[in-house]
Amino acid sequence: MLVNVLKAFLIGICASVPLGPVAIYVLQVSLSKGHKPGFLTGLGATTIDTLYAVVAVFALAFAERFIETHKVLIFILGGLIVALVGASLSLCGAAMQGLLRNPLADGSTLGVSSGASLGAVCAIAFGITLPGIPFAGTMVMAILFAFGSLLVILGLSYKLDRSLSTNTIILIGVIFSMFVSSIMSIVITFAADKVQKITFWTMGSLSGSTYQNAAVLALALAVCGAVILLHAQILNAFAVGEDNARQIGVDVKRAKLVLLITVSVLIGVCVSIGGTIGFVGLVTPHMARMLVGPNHRRLLPAAMFGGAVFLMLADLVARTLLNPLELPIGVVTSFVGAIVFVVIFYQSRKEH
Repeated sequence: MLVNVLKAFLIGICASVPLGPVAIYVLQVSLSKGHKPGFLTGLGATTIDTLYAVVAVFALAFAERFIETHKVLIFILGGLIVALVGASLSLCGAAMQGLLRNPLADGSTLGVSSGASLGAVCAIAFGITLPGIPFAGTMVMAILFAFGSLLVILGLSYKLDRSLSTNTIILIGVIFSMFVSSIMSIVITFAADKVQKITFWTMGSLSGSTYQNAAVLALALAVCGAVILLHAQILNAFAVGEDNARQIGVDVKRAKLVLLITVSVLIGVCVSIGGTIGFVGLVTPHMARMLVGPNHRRLLPAAMFGGAVFLMLADLVARTLLNPLELPIGVVTSFVGAIVFVVIFYQSRKEH
């Protein structure tokens, strides 16, 4: 009898660990119909009951372990996506501030994020997709609209003020954002069935992100981040003026075009996945600059790290502040960023 019980115990382990609930189901069906599976031949009724109990225990333990592992993986995935988006947006902000020599340059303040949001909203509202990749249509539209918005804003600013002063760029960015907001309202009118999805998305949220989103974000940050980091010395040259940069051998037009395209692609990818998450590229580069100085070789990596930490803290606040309700992460970053924006603007005006 003892040998049969041990045999049942070993069979239970082998059956339950890889198969889990399937093993229980097979035993239930077989035993309810009075049939013995092949591996039960020669075992008595008591031994079979013991086997069934062993399988049930191990299957339950396996299921609990699987659920716990799945929760941990989801938690890690969420943190990874938040960190990638924060690092990307902060890197873009630091690059734009260095390129335009403007302390208030950022995707949200210049209207680039609004343009990317318009492209993504159009893709969501009208069902624009690319075959094979579910979110590719939204991403491509966001990238194209981000780059187009940046060209429009800088072009209008240059027409009005060839010095590209801070006030002119910010003013054009605000006007452009208002214009884009009105177009988005018109688009939403024609997509009444998707109003809730679009509205929640425009507030900025990373709660519904997937493994595919994380892979695309990591790839975009690796490629675009490498391009921006390789231009660190050129951004240092831009800090003393375009003419001086040109005199030391920098191809100003090429560098501007490459950086603007790279920044637009990275912002477009972030917006297409997480919606409008504002002011990350404004807040963290200034914090990093206070810690490591203006040298872009140190500033850009520090801004990436600071952006990841800042957005993870914002995500923590968004999840816990009104628990069990979860705030969109863009609400938290906009609240903090608006205050920092006023402080920076006041300090820059005081210096001038």
